[in-house]
Amino acid sequence: MGMVRANIQLFNTDDQAAVRSGHIPADRVRHMEVEAVVDSGAYMLCINENIRLQLGLAKLDEQTAQMADGSLRLLEVVGPIEVRFENRRTSVDAMVLPADSEVLLGAIPLEGLDVCINPREQSLTVNPASPYIARKALK
Repeated sequence: MGMVRANIQLFNTDDQAAVRSGHIPADRVRHMEVEAVVDSGAYMLCINENIRLQLGLAKLDEQTAQMADGSLRLLEVVGPIEVRFENRRTSVDAMVLPADSEVLLGAIPLEGLDVCINPREQSLTVNPASPYIARKALK
């Protein structure tokens, strides 16, 4: 099985709030499309410093993250960020990786999007059990 990747859109939610309150026009919302490694073993959305700067995301916190090689790093947490995939959206915080590291789409945003990893086709798909509207378990 190879790596699963997906194209996702990231939006600055502070900009979206400014549009709703009439402070900026909708075409000023900072957003971008990125290719993400889909990693159900990762916990959060991880973006890189370049994406953080382009989206203008504010630092919310710092947290220690265990990297793939087992090392521990203190990383900034930014957000919230709206993540979109096909007909789905969710808002999450993100950890910031150095420079131009790959974007990781972890378990929290995957659950929020209600999507499925298809290892055979190496793709991310909308949950076939709820194809039109995302479903959340509240129990």
